[in-house]
Amino acid sequence: MNTTTTLLTWRLGLGLSFSLLVLGFPAAQAQDQPPRKGGEPVRTPVYPPPAPLASDTTRTDQVGQSQEFAVPSVLGSGPSKGVVAHYERLGNFSINSKLRDRNPEGQASTTVTKNARAYIKAYAPLINHPHLKMILGLNYDREEFNFKSPEGSTFYRNLEEKGLKVIGAQLAVIRPVDEVHWYIARIKGELNGDYTSSELDVPDYLKMSGEFIYGWKRSPNFAWGIGGQLGYTFGRQSIYPVILYNRTFNPRWGVEALFPARVSFRYNATRSTLFFAGYTVDGYNYNIKLREPLQNGQQTLILRETELKPRVRLEREIYDFLWFGLEAGYRYNVSFNALDEANNKGLGLLRKSPRPLLLDNTLGGAPYAAFELFLVPPRKFLNKTASK
Repeated sequence: MNTTTTLLTWRLGLGLSFSLLVLGFPAAQAQDQPPRKGGEPVRTPVYPPPAPLASDTTRTDQVGQSQEFAVPSVLGSGPSKGVVAHYERLGNFSINSKLRDRNPEGQASTTVTKNARAYIKAYAPLINHPHLKMILGLNYDREEFNFKSPEGSTFYRNLEEKGLKVIGAQLAVIRPVDEVHWYIARIKGELNGDYTSSELDVPDYLKMSGEFIYGWKRSPNFAWGIGGQLGYTFGRQSIYPVILYNRTFNPRWGVEALFPARVSFRYNATRSTLFFAGYTVDGYNYNIKLREPLQNGQQTLILRETELKPRVRLEREIYDFLWFGLEAGYRYNVSFNALDEANNKGLGLLRKSPRPLLLDNTLGGAPYAAFELFLVPPRKFLNKTASK
């Protein structure tokens, strides 16, 4: 196993991060004026590119050996994440609700005193060859709400202290085609909702998503691609185009983007300290069985969330294979609405008329902070595989 295969399998990451470590520098340029003998040009012998010096920024524990296959990675990206534990908490914010489960329409409002999220993610290689990588990912997420005055609405009382869970698995394929072209394909299944092990009905809670991106590697510092995603980033299941753009402008600055879902500008302060600034769009889609029926007798709801989060982030090494991340930003709510199961079916872009909402909620903005720990491949292990 060489460094290329080892680093690539560790790189895929938070709903699939596509910033993988790059595989080296291209070979040196040929002479502009080749020597001649007897009036005929002498063919210059071609040698493999030299191994990087120990003091070079392209040392083997970062980017591996000479590039044989194109990948969507760039020099300067942060460490590959194998296991991630994340906790996030928002400040208090207002909620105003239009209650359309009755006639005439009602209204309610209160303050959300707790909105917390936590998740654990892990990734492992199934196939690990220079021309083909297949990675299995697993995740468990949980979100909770508390309200200042839950008695104001049946909806608030049903969400109070209710754990909204996500258990997911994904399979990702990274396929370098040649020295320039590559593609990524991913399929993911998740169980989203307030289920318990004793009452889990898989068809009721299963959400499927996927993506395909085809790209070009222009240099060790620049890769980009175009494709499409089917998923719930914008709350409801939709198909939308995506642009992957990874570029390192100089040893300090770079950008990592999967537009429109997220864009991050990167600053490499040191080898073990990185700063990021940008935004992310997060979407959730939960199936909820109500403890208390709505006024129209409805006993199940589909809750759709979409939020825009400008953010800044720090990632720093604690010890070799252990890193931590600190993140802060502001959450702008785009939607936090509930509808019945019948109106949640079908792709968002294929439905002509708006979907009728049972509960139309408007949430105030709120600051948030997050902390995470993550495991990365130890340098000792990378150095060992690099020597093989």
